Amino acid sequence: MSEAKWYVVHTYSGYENKVKANIDKTVENRQLEDQILEVRVPMEEVVELKNGVQKVSQRKLFPGYVMIHMIMNDDTWYVVRNTRGVTGFVGPGSKPVPLDETEMEHWGIGQTEVKCDYEIGDMITVLSGAWEGTAGVVNTINEQKQSLTINVELFGRETPVELNFSEIKKMD
Repeated sequence: MSEAKWYVVHTYSGYENKVKANIDKTVENRQLEDQILEVRVPMEEVVELKNGVQKVSQRKLFPGYVMIHMIMNDDTWYVVRNTRGVTGFVGPGSKPVPLDETEMEHWGIGQTEVKCDYEIGDMITVLSGAWEGTAGVVNTINEQKQSLTINVELFGRETPVELNFSEIKKMD
C-alpha cells in the first residue's frame, strides 16, 4: 500500500465545509478511514474591529479549496471526485499532484506522528489557537486525526471543540 499524501481539491466557492462534511460521511459509510485519513478546510484567525469592539473570527485561508490527506487509488479518487461540490483535484489535466513536505510545513501541517498520552477525562490546557489559555476535560480522542475534543463554554452553553495534539498540554 502506498503512503498517504496531502492533495488539494477545488470546490465551488462557499461549499468547502459542505464538501468536507460529505467526504467525511462517505468515508464513514464506505469504511475508507484507513485510506482517506483527514479532510481540512484551512482556516486562519482574524481580528475585526466593528463599532469599537474587537471580534475574533475564522476565515478560510484558501476559499474554494479543501485539503485531503489520503492514499491515492481508484476508489479514493472516485469518492472524492464524485462528491457534490467538488470540481476536481488540483493538478495538470486529471492527474492529482500531492503537496510536498515543505509546502505542508509552511501551513503548519506536519507529517510527523504525535504520540498520544491523553485519556478521556484528563484535564488539558490549550497552548495555541483561538482557545489559547482555555482548560478543559478530554471528551473524545481521535488518534488517526491526532486530535481530541473538549467542551468549552461559549455564549453560556457547553460547545465541543476539536483540537490537535500539538495545540494542547496535559495539566499536572
